Amino acid sequence: MWGIIATWRMALEGVTESASALAAGKPVSSAVVDAVATVEDFPYYKSVGYGGLPTENGDVELDAAYMDGDTLAFGAVGNLVDIANPVRVAQALSRQRYNSLLVGQGAREWALSQGFADKTMLTDRAMQHYRKRCRETLDKGLSPYDGHDTVGIIGLDKQGSMSVATSTSGLFMKKRGRIGDSPIIGSGFYCDSETGAATATGVGEDLMKGCTSYEIVRRMAQGMTPQHAADSVVFELEDKLMSRFGRVGDLSVVCMNNKGEFGAATNIKTFSFVVATANQPLTVFRTERLREKTHYQAVDDEWMQAYAARIRAPIEEQS
Repeated sequence: MWGIIATWRMALEGVTESASALAAGKPVSSAVVDAVATVEDFPYYKSVGYGGLPTENGDVELDAAYMDGDTLAFGAVGNLVDIANPVRVAQALSRQRYNSLLVGQGAREWALSQGFADKTMLTDRAMQHYRKRCRETLDKGLSPYDGHDTVGIIGLDKQGSMSVATSTSGLFMKKRGRIGDSPIIGSGFYCDSETGAATATGVGEDLMKGCTSYEIVRRMAQGMTPQHAADSVVFELEDKLMSRFGRVGDLSVVCMNNKGEFGAATNIKTFSFVVATANQPLTVFRTERLREKTHYQAVDDEWMQAYAARIRAPIEEQS
């Protein structure tokens, strides 16, 4: 058995290549990292990597993580500035005995010392998005905190090893130094080859309140199916935050167990994910919530074409 599952349609191209690698017997560690790096490199994805939206100060601060499900080793970076492919830096950190999570200038200095490429990650298109979103939110007295589509990818190889990797530019207009759930072990990601893995996307401040990814893996270890574990964790956290905190943001997850069975759950209407296994052809699904269960169906060509047109559409600037 082999399998790979990822948050959002934006992961499709990377997952396509990595699914072929896993089917050919290649190791999962490189498969998930290569898939995430493909998303990081694509400039039209404004919530990940090159072309990601900047902070309120105009800097692109990137977060990423990697976890090896065999050893439980992990590496993560937060607020990394102008380094290509943060996910590869995170994977390199997972090989270190200490200093597994580095942030800010320290993360940048370590990455450069290890030979990672210095690259300006802010693009003209991202700045066009930045100005447009400011007009749509701040200029109208609305909250700017939106645009938090983390890519998270889980893989299982034919040897039974599992890995997970994440990458994001975080909340649009976030404060300098803000870190969400994506590089935080147990919240944005968790992986144990003896059980399975989970990864999350949405409002990090809320996802962290439930240690979401670890809790899903824990429930799978107790015998829950991936789908049941995902639904129960997301909707229980939603209910808890509404009753005790008074509000809740976007919460979306994908997970897979060590048998290649998968699940997805969300409290929003627009969540999509990509999955392929030895038993499941490569498919992009979009989700629908019906009460306390998440249902999903394969997208059609019209949806795919609309998606491609939307992310590449010119950005209208005020004269």
